[in-house]
Amino acid sequence: MSQRSGEQVNGPYGASGIGPLSGVRVLDLTINVLGPVATQSLGDMGASVIKIEAPGGDPMRNNGPGRHPQMSVFFLNLNRNKKSVLLDLKQPADRDKLFALLEETDVFVHSMRSNAAERLGLNYEALSKKYPRLIFASAPGYNPTGPHRDRPAYDDVIQGESGIAGMAQMSTGVPAYFPTVMADKLCGVYLASAISMALYSRERTGVGQQVLVPMYETMLSFNLLEHMWTGALGEEGHLGYTRALSVHRKPFPTLDGHICLLAISDDQWRRLFGVFERPDLAADARFSTLLARAENIELLYTIVGEHISTRSTAAWRHLLDEVDIPNGPMNRLNDLPLDPYLKETKFFEHYQHPSEGPLVRTAIPLHFSQTPGSIRTPPPKLGEHTEEVLRSIQVQQTSSSKKENI
Repeated sequence: MSQRSGEQVNGPYGASGIGPLSGVRVLDLTINVLGPVATQSLGDMGASVIKIEAPGGDPMRNNGPGRHPQMSVFFLNLNRNKKSVLLDLKQPADRDKLFALLEETDVFVHSMRSNAAERLGLNYEALSKKYPRLIFASAPGYNPTGPHRDRPAYDDVIQGESGIAGMAQMSTGVPAYFPTVMADKLCGVYLASAISMALYSRERTGVGQQVLVPMYETMLSFNLLEHMWTGALGEEGHLGYTRALSVHRKPFPTLDGHICLLAISDDQWRRLFGVFERPDLAADARFSTLLARAENIELLYTIVGEHISTRSTAAWRHLLDEVDIPNGPMNRLNDLPLDPYLKETKFFEHYQHPSEGPLVRTAIPLHFSQTPGSIRTPPPKLGEHTEEVLRSIQVQQTSSSKKENI
């Protein structure tokens, strides 16, 4: 990893700072959600991210409202701290430009299927020979050593295959996807984390490597952490964490809204029963231990719901805070920009985009005491930086040629 001169680390679009990945250059050939989540995270942490876009651009440029064509809010939320370079990789000349960019690249991230990458000469086997320090990263739908190597995969498909929709059916009787693109976003976070680990390894060994985050297996690993249940003992039988699958595991209705609360330990439950003025429940063998509560979770949550329904949300929050029981209001999406806590912590940031005007974004949630992340540049227009970036290649090539002639 080498610090490159001339890279902007401060700017008018957010907090200044040199993040933990400052000096890392990322070549980003990803589209839609998963890859852009990963590369935006790397960019927020200081990496210089060059987003390579085909003619027409990332499909997310046209998903959702926006003030101008190809600058939808969906795209804006996934592509800050990136430069956009327009290349048609079906054209040999543009592929040559990409290869020239790879000469100064630390991380190459793509969202192509393996057969498409091979056709373009952008597979790991080909690139690793020419660029041995390169971190080559992707998140295919399935393990590339298996029979589903080139099957397409999107969030809904992976949510269904990995058990999420089935868990909803176990809980409510109705199969359902989680109401966010959870598989895409979570695998994007895993991908950014894995890339950072590979960069650390390269700092120690000097050698790059391939990083693969198959969506299906990644989501299975995530979902089964608690839901393996007796399967973790090698026994046939029940998979699924009873409490998490309870139909009653949901925000409890109050007199004027809903409240979310969770007691875990025996002591927390005794305190909660005390707030209910029901010490008899603490002595009840059905609720006195963690295992007993798990076995009687439906009855327990029914009792809790009956008590919670007798007071307002504010009244319950006050009582629960007094005995240190974790709790919070159930926010609707439209409530979040008005939340006093989020206003106090400045989570929603207002900024001026050069072409799109006044916009709002969410702040970087991670905190580093010595190397804070920063938002240095706004989401780019399609091909906005093509000339700038390609000119830098020519300068580098000219400089190298002069050194060779000396």
